[in-house]
Amino acid sequence: MATFLYRLGRLAARRRGYVALLWVAVLAAVGLGALQAPGASDEGFSTPGIESQKAYDLMQERFPGAAADGATARVVFVAPHGKKVTATANKKAIEETVRALGEGTQVAGVADPFTAKAVSKDGSTAYATVTYKVKSSDITDATRTALEDAAGQARDAGLTVEAGGSAMDSGAGAGGAAEVIGIAVAAVVLLITFGSLAAAGLPLLTAILGVGLSMFTITLLSHTLGLSTSTGTLAMMLGLAVGIDYALFVVSRYREERAHGHAPEEAAGLAVGTAGSAVVFAGLTVIIALAGLAVVGIPMLTKMGLTAAGAVVVAVVVALTAVPALLGFWPNAVLAGAVRKGAGRRRLFRSRKAAPAADNRGTRWARFVLRRPVPVLLLGVVGLGALAVPMTQLQLGMPGDEAKSTSTTERRAYDALAEGFGPGFNGPLTIVVDARGAGDAKDAVGTIGEKIAGTRGIVAVSRPHFNKAGDTAVFTATPSTSPTDDRTKTLVKTIRGERPAVESATGAIFEVTGSTAMNIDIAGKVQSALVPYLVTVVGLAVVLLLVVFRSLLVPLKAALGFLLSVLAALGAVVLVFQQGHAAGLFGVDQTGPIMSLMPIFLVGIVFGLAMDYEVFLVSRMRESYVHGESAKEAVVSGFRHSARVVVAAALIMIAVFSGFIGESDSMIKMIGFGLATAVLLDAFVVRMAIVPAVLALLGDRAWWLPKWLDRLLPRVDIEGEALSRRPAAAAAGDPDPTAGEPVEARV
Repeated sequence: MATFLYRLGRLAARRRGYVALLWVAVLAAVGLGALQAPGASDEGFSTPGIESQKAYDLMQERFPGAAADGATARVVFVAPHGKKVTATANKKAIEETVRALGEGTQVAGVADPFTAKAVSKDGSTAYATVTYKVKSSDITDATRTALEDAAGQARDAGLTVEAGGSAMDSGAGAGGAAEVIGIAVAAVVLLITFGSLAAAGLPLLTAILGVGLSMFTITLLSHTLGLSTSTGTLAMMLGLAVGIDYALFVVSRYREERAHGHAPEEAAGLAVGTAGSAVVFAGLTVIIALAGLAVVGIPMLTKMGLTAAGAVVVAVVVALTAVPALLGFWPNAVLAGAVRKGAGRRRLFRSRKAAPAADNRGTRWARFVLRRPVPVLLLGVVGLGALAVPMTQLQLGMPGDEAKSTSTTERRAYDALAEGFGPGFNGPLTIVVDARGAGDAKDAVGTIGEKIAGTRGIVAVSRPHFNKAGDTAVFTATPSTSPTDDRTKTLVKTIRGERPAVESATGAIFEVTGSTAMNIDIAGKVQSALVPYLVTVVGLAVVLLLVVFRSLLVPLKAALGFLLSVLAALGAVVLVFQQGHAAGLFGVDQTGPIMSLMPIFLVGIVFGLAMDYEVFLVSRMRESYVHGESAKEAVVSGFRHSARVVVAAALIMIAVFSGFIGESDSMIKMIGFGLATAVLLDAFVVRMAIVPAVLALLGDRAWWLPKWLDRLLPRVDIEGEALSRRPAAAAAGDPDPTAGEPVEARV
């Protein structure tokens, strides 16, 4: 592995012009293809295997066109305090607004609130439902402007008018300011780390190259593979973060090798052969974690995981080829001042072992931990454990308009409907009755409706709507509690629990669906998939780390440390987004359940990133240990060479993810906060404190591997042993320094 990557790095540096042209050509070709490709098909969110999805599919089958994904908007009218919407002037203003709402070219129809009985009992609130011919992603700005203009007519008459529904969703994902903030902070961190504009700019440039290629590719394939408009969000976040980190690691090692006196091409080869090996295996752990999202069984999540994994693959390839090529163009620009001045004079090879081992902050911290491993270990474990305690109260759901800022019209419309019609009005349950097996379909549906209406917690049941064949009916049941209330979840379970007796008496089958039931079912599916996902991903990664470190205890320690950090991060998310502690500091306007997919996202992404830091840091320790240092001195050497890079990489990750906390979308905000917190805890508490403390206590036992397992595992030479045995003439530019070695030394 090391020898192959060494040759690849030297080749990229030597043939830098061809490599640069190849990357530019690929980027241009994919970019042009993306511009001409049809738009994303946006097939919608589906979750096979849950009851609410089965019921929804049955509705589509029995009511063709009725369950289509056309956008809807709900325009809410609220009369001034003490007055009613049914007053003559108010009613006239609402009717004029309804007529204006129906004039748009994309509008399919508008339900008048007075004929549709959409007026609250106290007469203070009414709503008009607008249905559109197109999906929410196809709603034009002109259509939304027309809706706002129509609402303005009623506002001029003294009414309060707000609008919600899928038509109000502009489809804006993470973007714009989030990336700018992340890149700006990353640039500052890189500049402080390297003290060179060129060294700071190169990782940013190559990361943008990788992200650009990844996003163009996703756009190009979106229609063919059925990718939604939000699929690329995760790929963009991770592609930017790991792209900077991987390039940072290679550039840092290149500077180190140049400081040891190596010629530019040789230093590029050594950087890719050693640091590049760590990049490859770190990337593999991220890819395993992302591809493992397929275990959950949610198609959208699988697509997001695979596209993000593809972005990581691109980031790895860029780090191994584009970075050494750019270093070949400007071999001295990325060097520190003192090294740059002597670069033209220092041409002779000097062994890395002979280089002075000057202390730095990393070595001083490592020696501090080595002197006090037990207190550091206990403090880290207890601190993370305490932060993880709130996770035991985790409530999963799917935040909707109620989680948006009160400055948005969608949130104000949600609150107005809840006040006028009751909290459960925003999340009615849809009951689908299959009466094919009943003797009298209408009688069976009526019996089921009466039974559900009599269930405690149901305040209203609508009249059933039958299909043309008369064998299937749909009606809604409105709960007394809000969609995210735990009592609503209990209510859904109660209705489903009473089903066997009702079906036995009527001969008809019914299922519960709707957005509220769908969110409850998704939360349950995610919870049941979490353990298999953890076992799959952690198991595969432990095997990979066994191969990398040839140790039994180091991979187990890495996995346990990850569990601590991810549980603590989930606890922090619960503290802020569910319990409301310091919510205002992060712009959280409304607390509530944690997004159903959040634990899976956090586990998958953070596991991959945690293993990044593990590989970056511990691979240098392993390298020093293999080259003859004692177990404790190997820890110090690992921190001497990698601590600053790992800290910089973590700060860049935190900066990129923190940029998304400023987004208005509550789910993106939650993901950004969770990922930034998890990286902070894993990098600075687990990898920088708990890891050296555990290794200090284990000593040589940390690198123990049973002989039978050692024979079974393949050898990949991540430490670069083959490179350390090269002849000294290699530094002078030998085109193939490994040519005289035995074949097994080059594997």
